[in-house]
Amino acid sequence: MARTPSTMLELDTPAPDFSLPSPVSGKTVSLADFAGKPLLVVFACNHCPYVLHILREFVDFAEEYGRKGLGIVMINANDVDNYPDDSPEKMIEIARQYGFDFPYLYDENQQTAQAYQAACTPDFFLFDDRHRLYYRGQFDGSRPGNDEPVTGTDLRAAADALLAGQPAPEPQIPSLGCNIKWKPGNEPDYFNA
Repeated sequence: MARTPSTMLELDTPAPDFSLPSPVSGKTVSLADFAGKPLLVVFACNHCPYVLHILREFVDFAEEYGRKGLGIVMINANDVDNYPDDSPEKMIEIARQYGFDFPYLYDENQQTAQAYQAACTPDFFLFDDRHRLYYRGQFDGSRPGNDEPVTGTDLRAAADALLAGQPAPEPQIPSLGCNIKWKPGNEPDYFNA
C-alpha cells in the first residue's frame, strides 16, 4: 500500500458535478440532489486498511452529522479489474455490514475522482451550502499502527465550524491513505504538476 497524501485542492473551489450510481440502492445520485445543503464528499473503497481503520467511527460521524443537516456521499473510484475487492458487489456487502446511511457511489470511469483531484483513500472534501470547498484534510491523526484513537476530531471540528457559520479551521492537515487504484493509463496529471 502506497502512503499517499491528499492533494489539498484549493479552498473555495466549486464542487465538481457528479452523477453516479449507487450499487446499494440501484439509484443515481448527483451533486444537484444536495442543492442548498452542505456536503461531504469522501473518496474511499472497500479494502484499504486506512479506510477500514476509521470506518466504524466514520459511520457514527455520518449518522450524527446527517441529523444536523450535512449531506454525505462516499465514492469508490478504484480499478475493480485489478482490485476485485472493490467491486460494486463488495460495496453492497460493506455498506450493509457497517450500516451506511449515506449513498456509496461507484465512479467506474474515475472521472469524478479526477475532477476532485482525489488522491487517496480516504480523501475528504467538505463543501458549504453553496458547494464551495471549506475543508479538505484528515479525519483525525489516527493511522493503522500509530496507536492514536480514532475520534474524527479534525473533521468534526470542521463540520461544527461550518454548521455554525464560522471561518474554515486552520491548519488543515492532509488526509493520508492508500493511493486511488487508477486504471492503466488513467493516472491524472495533477500528480506530476
